[in-house]
Amino acid sequence: MKITNGTDIIEIKRIKESIEKYGDKFLKKIFTEKEIEYCESKKDQKYQSYSARFAAKEATYKALSNSINFEYSWTDFEVINNENGKPNIKLNFKIENLENLEISLSHCKEYAVATVVAVYKEN
Repeated sequence: MKITNGTDIIEIKRIKESIEKYGDKFLKKIFTEKEIEYCESKKDQKYQSYSARFAAKEATYKALSNSINFEYSWTDFEVINNENGKPNIKLNFKIENLENLEISLSHCKEYAVATVVAVYKEN
């Protein structure tokens, strides 16, 4: 078994400013329709949710960076919540021997952070 990890932290203000400046162009470049729908449903905390998902995509890339040797887009990484509200990462591509991805998200008033752990099967 091989385990890799990635962590990212971002200022919520940066994501809020990008959304306000670029609107749908920014949102559709970075987030899937499901992610946008989820974040928009959070009303006053939507920028925290967008920021946490942005950090999750960065953390996922960091955890998988030794396995990704092709062009990808931001929307190839999708953060979706299960029926209990736990966030999960859905990849829109396959990585050989990747067994599991675990994700943890958190945010406060100013920052959002994400940690991703990737577990690989041994050959």
